Amino acid sequence: MEFMRTFLEQQPLTAFFLTIALGYVVGEIQIKGFSLGVGAVLFVALGMGWFAPKSAPTPMLGTFGLALFLYTVGIQYGKQFLSGLTSASGLKANLVALIGVLVSGAVALLFMKTLDLETGYALGLFAGSGTSTPTLQAAIATLGNDDPAVGYSVAYPFGVAGPILFLYFTFLLLKPRIEMPTGSGLELLEIALQRPEYFGKPLAELTSALPGELQIVALRRDFHNQPASPDIVLAENDVLLAVAPSKAMLDEARKTLGETAHGRITQDRRDLDYLRVFASRPTVVGRMLGDLALPGDKTSIVVQVRRGDADLLPKSDLVLEFGDRVGLLTHRDDFPLMRHYFGDSIKGTAEFSYVSIGLGMALGFLIGAISIPVPGVGRISLGLSGVLIAALILGSQRRTGRLNWIIPLSANLVLRNLGLTMFLSQVGMASGPKFAATVSETGFLMLGLGAVVLVGLVLPILLLGLLVFRMSFDEVAGIVAGACGNPAILAYASKLAPTDRTDIGFATIFPGMTIVKILFVSVVPAFM
Repeated sequence: MEFMRTFLEQQPLTAFFLTIALGYVVGEIQIKGFSLGVGAVLFVALGMGWFAPKSAPTPMLGTFGLALFLYTVGIQYGKQFLSGLTSASGLKANLVALIGVLVSGAVALLFMKTLDLETGYALGLFAGSGTSTPTLQAAIATLGNDDPAVGYSVAYPFGVAGPILFLYFTFLLLKPRIEMPTGSGLELLEIALQRPEYFGKPLAELTSALPGELQIVALRRDFHNQPASPDIVLAENDVLLAVAPSKAMLDEARKTLGETAHGRITQDRRDLDYLRVFASRPTVVGRMLGDLALPGDKTSIVVQVRRGDADLLPKSDLVLEFGDRVGLLTHRDDFPLMRHYFGDSIKGTAEFSYVSIGLGMALGFLIGAISIPVPGVGRISLGLSGVLIAALILGSQRRTGRLNWIIPLSANLVLRNLGLTMFLSQVGMASGPKFAATVSETGFLMLGLGAVVLVGLVLPILLLGLLVFRMSFDEVAGIVAGACGNPAILAYASKLAPTDRTDIGFATIFPGMTIVKILFVSVVPAFM
């Protein structure tokens, strides 16, 4: 054993990557359907750090991993985050998370008063239960000692494993129905117009009477197909090609407009044919569909955009991303022009601008380094939260001039998971010795206090979100992940409820709650 310890301490990178490999092996172990997933990397890393203390890699490696994770999350969900700040659902989600964070802080302060717990230990328990490194850094700077690191190291594992267990048992108890993306594509229906009240009216007037998510993309008249435009005047027996997310929506449109006319448009490809291309050229990525000037002698129209496993309606304000598969109705003679215009390169779906990611992350670190004066408290800084804030803003902009901030979904996921794994491995290996020492010195007291503080954070969110506000499980899971702040919780929540709402909930909650936690540990000591 001594030989193995010495070897690992002399080869820290070997220990680092071995920790990652073993962590993923442990994470795949299932017990009655429960598994830790990527969160297991942290626990294996704690063991590795205890066994070979000097094998811990430089903290910069973990900082880089966490920054990479935060940046990729922010770039992908920036638009949803900013809209959440002004929407009723977003404000409600932030309120629920805020209550959980404040209850957790109140529990930590209660321990400090009733058990004569050191202020640093209490603030460390609060920071660790929320797995917030910026909060720990702020607490250490405020108190001027390392006491918060002790409470943090004890509570941190509970801050990761606790929410995962809460989500798992809540899922088992409630058995929520998760609306999964079907990946089956948009539905199409050809409808012959037979309602006299629409004869002689422009298409725009007819569209206003249909469901908002339904679109008319093509029209057939006098044995010829043509793209549908809002100002075209409708006539009796015009055949309309409707696109919608569901068959029920199309059936409602059929009852409103006339009767089904199967194959009238789709079986005649002389004027319009279907073409699918990859969006890979920087000149089209980051632009709204309404701003694109499609080439060709004949009019063409975008009828479908497929992103990842989801089909998106081609609205004029939809912004294209690298790797989007764009479905077009166009003349066959224009196929080469369309392929050239969009790029149509699958290699482009995994490429991104290193200029944009470099500038974006540099801007984020600069924002995090800015000291903000708080009356009666002093100056505080946002730390790594600045990277997320910068990414959220840039992700909402999508494009600045010729510079694309977007990262293709496939590349985004790879970078995100890489950053997450690096962070968990490094922080676990570095915390292992202190965690073991604290547990041996205090017995189970500090462990129990850390668990109770964590319960004070997660339980109010689950009760308010699921039972009071009646939110969906995947949305609440994202709020829990964002309030607790650890990427491993988000990874597990996404595995348990694999919809975009978990990621969006995380991105909506995490920045604000990180700032609240920093303010809490910066302000509380001034009143103690």
